[in-house]
Amino acid sequence: MLWNAILLALRAIRRNLLRSSLTTIGVVIGVAAVIGMVTLGSGATAKVSGDIADLGSNMLQVRPGQGMFGGRMSLSVASFKQADVDAVQRQVGGLQAVTGVTMATTQAIFGNVNWSTFLAGTDDEYLSIRQWPIAAGRPFLPAEERAGASVCLLGNTVYTKLFGRQDAIGSDIRLQSLSCRVIGVFTPKGQSSFGTDQDDFVVIPLRTFQRRVAGNTDIGVILVSARDGVPTAKVKGDLQALFRERRHIAAGKDDDFYVMDMQELVSTLTSTTRVLTLLLGVVAGISLLVGGIGIMNIMLVSVTERTREIGVRLAVGAFERDVLTQFLIEAVVLACIGGLIGVVLGLGAGFLGASVLGVPFVLLPGIVALAFGFSAAVGVVFGFFPARRAARLNPIEALRHE
Repeated sequence: MLWNAILLALRAIRRNLLRSSLTTIGVVIGVAAVIGMVTLGSGATAKVSGDIADLGSNMLQVRPGQGMFGGRMSLSVASFKQADVDAVQRQVGGLQAVTGVTMATTQAIFGNVNWSTFLAGTDDEYLSIRQWPIAAGRPFLPAEERAGASVCLLGNTVYTKLFGRQDAIGSDIRLQSLSCRVIGVFTPKGQSSFGTDQDDFVVIPLRTFQRRVAGNTDIGVILVSARDGVPTAKVKGDLQALFRERRHIAAGKDDDFYVMDMQELVSTLTSTTRVLTLLLGVVAGISLLVGGIGIMNIMLVSVTERTREIGVRLAVGAFERDVLTQFLIEAVVLACIGGLIGVVLGLGAGFLGASVLGVPFVLLPGIVALAFGFSAAVGVVFGFFPARRAARLNPIEALRHE
């Protein structure tokens, strides 16, 4: 019986193929929009999480001033010194590595080529904390760090701009007026989700930076890496207590430094992208409701056009439930066909959008099944009223209809 109803529904849809196609457009657009938007949103979330993991998922940063990037008071408060880095190493437990970093902008020059980039003064612990291997060459030697030697490590972008495909190891470059020898090149990481080039920088020993570039012993930021299994929240609390003591901050007074936990940042950003993805999915889902209304309108028109046919079926012995089932299946078949086409288009749009935006393509079978199931539900809900109307027609009045 059900199979006969499906065949009758397909026959009716085929008789009005253009109208049926136009009816399903709303469902197609709705399903495709939901799948495409959620897929792109999930890819963006994965991209953000991956980029922050590249920075070091168990990393914490301590900066002078208030706020994530210094902010208010950052120009008036005291900078960190090497003694602060040493105190963190001695007094904070559960750490894998600690380093101080100072940054500036510079012109990197090799031959007649120059490139504006960022210059960082730090030590080999920086490579461990940032989980950044060297593709060619070697890291700093302890003797080079202690002596403040004129050696440097290049990010991949700087290496490419200055040397192209040449071997850079052993070559001398100038950083403004500082001449230094290239001893290594970092493995490329590419562009971050924040739009910055992670490979556009040069690293020199911290003492070299302080003596030859900055002319002081200030440290701009302290990077800390927690050991596996050690909660970064505990490390953050220990760092806050230590620096409040070292900087003589009285109880009740605001900190003049900021400790940023990268895991907290990951949680905040991923939560934000998930909320935005949900909102986009809800907005796209509204078009599914519009498509359902379109199905209901067309089915009502179909009931009016086929009133005499319905009367004949009822007159020769068909039950109300048979007519109800026939028209309900027509609505569900229309919605499901639109859902299938929408799934294909949505996945295609998600893949294309992920390629254009440079984010991972994240296939979510649950969302695909939910969108398709919702499209079938739309057919049931919005097809029920026209189907019930058809089933309740009076056979005598239906037969008189012209």
